[in-house]
Amino acid sequence: MNNSAYIGRFAPTPSGYLHFGSLVAALASYLDARAVGGRWLVRMEDLDPPREMPGAQTAIMASLESYGFEWDDELVRQSERHEHYEHVLQQLFSQGLAYACTCSRKQLEAYNGIYPGFCRNLGKPLDNAAIRVRVPELIYDFTDRVQGEFRQHLGQEVGDMVIRRRDGLYAYQLAVVLDDAWQGITDVVRGADLLDSTPRQLYLQELLGLAQPRYLHLPLIVQPDGHKLGKSYRSPPLKAEQATAQLLRALRALGQATPADAADSRPQELLKWATQHWDSNLIPRKLTLAEAELP
Repeated sequence: MNNSAYIGRFAPTPSGYLHFGSLVAALASYLDARAVGGRWLVRMEDLDPPREMPGAQTAIMASLESYGFEWDDELVRQSERHEHYEHVLQQLFSQGLAYACTCSRKQLEAYNGIYPGFCRNLGKPLDNAAIRVRVPELIYDFTDRVQGEFRQHLGQEVGDMVIRRRDGLYAYQLAVVLDDAWQGITDVVRGADLLDSTPRQLYLQELLGLAQPRYLHLPLIVQPDGHKLGKSYRSPPLKAEQATAQLLRALRALGQATPADAADSRPQELLKWATQHWDSNLIPRKLTLAEAELP
């Protein structure tokens, strides 16, 4: 691989502050890029304004800075990319690859999230409807750099996917595929909660003729009740004064070595050391890690 061609990214959702689970994802994506002389971008996945917390975007960027992260290029916001999403959506619709769906949640609740295709061939207008993309009755598989081989039968396990909601908001699966391609992302490093989204994204990339990145899905940091650390479970936000200690803890969660005299290091110094010693092969090959068991 031409190391200088590596482009990675960290793509937080501004529904709350960064927490320890976010830090693990940011750190892994950063080190994986910087260790080979690659570029590291930050993208704000602000697709859902009703869920966005006021001030979260500013707080997220401030946390990254206080923890020593330096990114390339300007911050990209998905909220500024709607025109491109709409152009591709209209293209898919005009080619018969997507269609309008007016099914209610109540109609679909018995199908366990797998769309049964009620509106597939009805030719409904786009107004006041969700837009779904047709998926094939095929198995999509890939080899993840940490989790190994993963496969999913799109027709049986997913069904036709929503790419724009009925309220007009664009779906994550469409936006992330288009933005990764637009930014030239070669490597996606993210949490294992998105592992089962990857075959769907591979299909959309194939459908749209886009390059497919390499994928690395990190074990999720989970609480004692099994829920992942996250904003909806009031995980404590990152504090600037704990930057070095939290970075060391995140490195250990990723199976990485830590310097013996690191406790008094500045975050930037610790990141430089960690970049030089990064080894993705040491990341635990599991889907979850219990936060309570981390050293």
